[in-house]
Amino acid sequence: MKKKILVISLIALCMCGCGKVAKLSNGEDAVVKFEKLEGISVDTLYDSLKDRYAVSILIDMIDSKILFKDYADKEKEAEDYADEQVKSLQKNYESEEELLNAINNYYGYETIKEFKEYIKLNYFRDLATTDYAKKQITDDEINTYYDNEIVGDIEASHILITPDVKNDATEEEKTKAEEKAKKEAEDIIEKLNNGEDFSELAKKYSKDDSNKNNGGALGKFNKGDMEESFETAAYNLKVNEYTKEPVKTSNGYHIIKKTKEYDKKELKDVKEEIIETLANDLIENDKTISITALKELRKNKGMKIEDTELQSSYNKYINYLYNYYKTTTTSNE
Repeated sequence: MKKKILVISLIALCMCGCGKVAKLSNGEDAVVKFEKLEGISVDTLYDSLKDRYAVSILIDMIDSKILFKDYADKEKEAEDYADEQVKSLQKNYESEEELLNAINNYYGYETIKEFKEYIKLNYFRDLATTDYAKKQITDDEINTYYDNEIVGDIEASHILITPDVKNDATEEEKTKAEEKAKKEAEDIIEKLNNGEDFSELAKKYSKDDSNKNNGGALGKFNKGDMEESFETAAYNLKVNEYTKEPVKTSNGYHIIKKTKEYDKKELKDVKEEIIETLANDLIENDKTISITALKELRKNKGMKIEDTELQSSYNKYINYLYNYYKTTTTSNE
């Protein structure tokens, strides 16, 4: 026998009033009655709503039941995130009323509180997806990443030459300014080749006011801390060696000198960081993983949809999501 799973507010109002529950001639509980026509039963309303909206609502209810408990320790974190998202949205509207109208139109929520609960639910879904992705990472993948990607910190100094470009400069003026800056950097490299001191040249020529007086010293850094072109050039140097060609970044042209390098950390000290990175890469590259993660989570919690039609709709919906995201991913490649 089918069981009613959804909590429908209209039905609840009918069933939980102070007086008697109205009945139809067939004995079913009534939502609407007429004087001369057959009324509308709770079952009829339920079946109609089930066909149109049930799967989406049901999945939200299931995930809320599971995730708000499993990630109870992240409640404050999720609450703060929801507040930030609403504040960010509010900037696009002149009043809270306009914001609420937009939320209602786009998401179907009547109150900001309901919308925040929806944001929190999706925040928890992201956490669950990340936790699932981490469990998919193998020891071989961790070891390979450690061998190929993890490096020790280095220290370096630089001399930065920036193009002198005005806001209203033409493309021709920008090109000339770039060429001039590059030529100035090349001239400084020539001075270094002739034995002049890197630190003194940095103090004299560098446009990076945050460190020029310290001889251009940048301190310790690792992969990901600098622009890729800069860090690649720096890591390729030997200690006390400087770049023989200017290195271009969004800031201008750099002459880089590696001043120190450190041994990379042991695997046990960076294992969690590696897992986090590989999990994020997996999520980025597999758009279906969140569907799998949440499906497996529901299954592991012993979820069983008693209504056979809803179970069928649930399966179809999950398959639809898989196919949709696979198609989207393929078309974007």
